[in-house]
Amino acid sequence: MKRILVPTDFSEHAEHALKVASQIARDTNSEIFLVHMLEFPSQMADAVNGGAAIPEIVHFMKKAHDKLEDLLESDYLEGLTVSEAVKLERAFEGILKSSSKNNIDLVVMGSHGVTGFQELLIGSTTEKIVRASEAPVLVIKNEDTNFKMDRFVFASDFSNEIKKPFKNIVSFANLFGSHLDLVMINTPNSFKTSSASQKIMEDFVSEFSLTNYSLHTYNDVNIETGIVNFSNKANADLIGMCTHGRTSLYHFFNGSISEGIVNHANKPVITFKI
Repeated sequence: MKRILVPTDFSEHAEHALKVASQIARDTNSEIFLVHMLEFPSQMADAVNGGAAIPEIVHFMKKAHDKLEDLLESDYLEGLTVSEAVKLERAFEGILKSSSKNNIDLVVMGSHGVTGFQELLIGSTTEKIVRASEAPVLVIKNEDTNFKMDRFVFASDFSNEIKKPFKNIVSFANLFGSHLDLVMINTPNSFKTSSASQKIMEDFVSEFSLTNYSLHTYNDVNIETGIVNFSNKANADLIGMCTHGRTSLYHFFNGSISEGIVNHANKPVITFKI
């Protein structure tokens, strides 16, 4: 990991994400790309990008650059390589373009607690980034001055389509020395015996070089509640899951995952695109 993208709207939650990104960057000797998107009517943005100086936009761009410069003076960024940019684009499109252009390895974004995670599932910028980003997306809910990933819970149905992103999950866990808690959630509507679940997971992991991991089957009333409850029981530092580019978080476990997993999980969530 060498390049971390942190979109910011200068909110408290965005700074929580930047603080976590700074800790990751320090641990991995990575560069941070800090970007702010200014959204204006397209004709105004096109005019400025074409060289026209519209006073209102010039004013807001200067204010945004000033705020970024203030952020760069933060103690927690001292000694790190941080590039900053202000873009005249819609947030969703601009973030994805910045990620692609800079060969980003990880996107770190903030969320506004429960409300933010509800928005995550109904069309917010964060949800769109989670859905479309080729790079993993780490969503931070709270300030964490000692961010760690010692216990990394990954919940899945361990189907064949998970094998490709799982390679990246294993690499991510190895990079941070995480213990992978691999869990299959059993529910009344989708029940497997413990032995059947165990065999599915054992067959799945047999194709990977894993050493620091454990396999779990957890029974609960539904998948979302099961993930949250198991993560709390395991004292997880991080919850991981896979997403589809077109169907987003709703196509998880070959069915749907409701806002419950992110609304009630008071932990960071990292997503990997299938």
